[in-house]
Amino acid sequence: MESVQLQRTYLDLTTPHIADACLRLGVPVRCAPPSIRPLWANMHMVGRVAPVRHHGSVDVFLEAIESSESGDVLMVDNGGREDEACVGDLVALEAQRADLSGIVIWGLHRDTSELRTIRLPLFSQGALPTGPQRLDGTDSRTLVSARCGRHTSTAHDFLVGDDDGVIFVPLNRAADVAELATTIRDTERYQAARMRQGTTFRAQAQFDEFLTTRKEREDFTFRQHLRALGGAIEE
Repeated sequence: MESVQLQRTYLDLTTPHIADACLRLGVPVRCAPPSIRPLWANMHMVGRVAPVRHHGSVDVFLEAIESSESGDVLMVDNGGREDEACVGDLVALEAQRADLSGIVIWGLHRDTSELRTIRLPLFSQGALPTGPQRLDGTDSRTLVSARCGRHTSTAHDFLVGDDDGVIFVPLNRAADVAELATTIRDTERYQAARMRQGTTFRAQAQFDEFLTTRKEREDFTFRQHLRALGGAIEE
């Protein structure tokens, strides 16, 4: 699935919808560390991963952008370092001019004011005025994969970012995840609408029946009960 199609498919799906769909489908749930946050609120970013590992120089970013496709997201691996910022306004502008969908940094950014003006979606662990004062050698993984906390992503993954964080999903499961995430979203919206009209979630979930069944079957879980009803709140 191309980046443009991903953006259309996942336009109205949140990271919680996607995480729940992955869980139910048996797709590993891979999320960025919770310290990685959007630069402003109400951000929604979708795109194929364009991985790059930072070694101290901006040229690796330019090379990654050069080999990227429209709609990709630059996934910057700076090892979660907190002693240097690795992305600023010029890299963001270059990515924007290349029609990338955004940037995720396992590390820090700078030029915050300029980045907010540029308005290219960006997620990072925070800001720091100083840039890198090192220059390490690149290796065979530099443009092949990027780590983000415990997880590693490649161009065979896409990511979605919003106010709840960033999640990575294999491209070959994109359609399956989207289909189930859409069902979960619609179910939860319907449940919420009924709650606003006065029907509690306990009533919708037939919670009294669950409690009765659990007395008879100690191994019976609320998740099993919800699945039988088509409820999606736990997944």
